[in-house]
Amino acid sequence: MTRHDSSRVWLVTGAGRGFGRRFAEAALAAGDRVVGTARRPEALDDLVAAHDGRLAVLPLDVADRAAVFATVERAIEAFGRLDIVVNNAGYGLMGAVEEITEEQARAQLDTNFFGALWVTQAVLPQLRKQGSGHIVQISSVGGLGAIATMGLYAAGKWALEGMSEALAQEVEPFGIKVTLVEPGGYATDWGTTSMRMAEYSPAYEPVRAKLFAEGADIEEGDPAKVAEAVLKLVDSENPPLRLLLGDAMYDGIFEMYEKRIQEWRSWENLGRAC
Repeated sequence: MTRHDSSRVWLVTGAGRGFGRRFAEAALAAGDRVVGTARRPEALDDLVAAHDGRLAVLPLDVADRAAVFATVERAIEAFGRLDIVVNNAGYGLMGAVEEITEEQARAQLDTNFFGALWVTQAVLPQLRKQGSGHIVQISSVGGLGAIATMGLYAAGKWALEGMSEALAQEVEPFGIKVTLVEPGGYATDWGTTSMRMAEYSPAYEPVRAKLFAEGADIEEGDPAKVAEAVLKLVDSENPPLRLLLGDAMYDGIFEMYEKRIQEWRSWENLGRAC
């Protein structure tokens, strides 16, 4: 199916802002149809007005499993099928592991991991029936390696990565593709209105100071390029399981994984002896 095939239908969660809105805009510009979900559907009123029936907007909190299944049914009714499902809804949570409350931890995982799980479960019967489809899970560079004060955010993304790797193997026989998109830092609202904060303890101020100093010179990328990359991804006949985005991320991730391999090798004798 080519980009300009108007029968292609996207479901994008968290479409009201950030990457989600960019994905919706890019898909519409390419001639596709989109079902966008958002906690505040009115945020997409301008796009609805501009695209003559090709964008349907549904309210949704992805943490509500029953609501997810009902909304997916409505999404299928809107255009008759689903071809590309983008699990984008999510937010950041900053705080040392000790600082995070139970409520914050559960809310983070409910949205960033369980929300994607519920959407995935809800769309699979339709995709299996069609014998086609592409599930795009918006992960993060934080799904590949964790940094101090972002432990619970990383936990949700690592869970998403593990679930999706197994999912890809399970659904390949049905003609369904799965890709984890792993962006680095981009100029969206993720670090502002999409970020929640723990109550900071003075004990961890040296950790935060070091972290902020190390990240002071990191430039944020253009989120429009992420949308362009996702369009190319879903147009591909053989998309990857993982797509890391951001030039600045590659060297750091390669170095991180090389260190992991070196550490495994350093302790290999002990590990093999068990």
